[in-house]
Amino acid sequence: MPLQSFHPAVAAWFSAAFHSPTEAQLQAWPAIQSGRHALIAAPTGSGKTLAAFLAALDELVRRGVQMPLPDETAVVYVSPLKALSNDIRLNLEAPIAGIREQLQRMGLPDVEIRTFVRTGDTP
Repeated sequence: MPLQSFHPAVAAWFSAAFHSPTEAQLQAWPAIQSGRHALIAAPTGSGKTLAAFLAALDELVRRGVQMPLPDETAVVYVSPLKALSNDIRLNLEAPIAGIREQLQRMGLPDVEIRTFVRTGDTP
């Protein structure tokens, strides 16, 4: 099963939200989770952004169930401004909410993962 490498709450959220991983996700996750550099080149709609975000969220969830996450930036995502708000809403905010619900169902500690957007116009 391709989701075995994820925390159970992350895997449960993904399984509830999607029928199965895309080919891009299946190929990207092992590289990302091993700490290797990865470039995901695939067509629009193939799950590239979620592939990267889910691996990062998984790491934060694993750290966060052990002890509260420090109040610091852990992941930086660079995106064209045109796609940024959609990327954050669909690929970060929805998964974070769903994963937190799964943690609660499993009786595990809540992990507070926050998102912020900074543009060139931000002072």
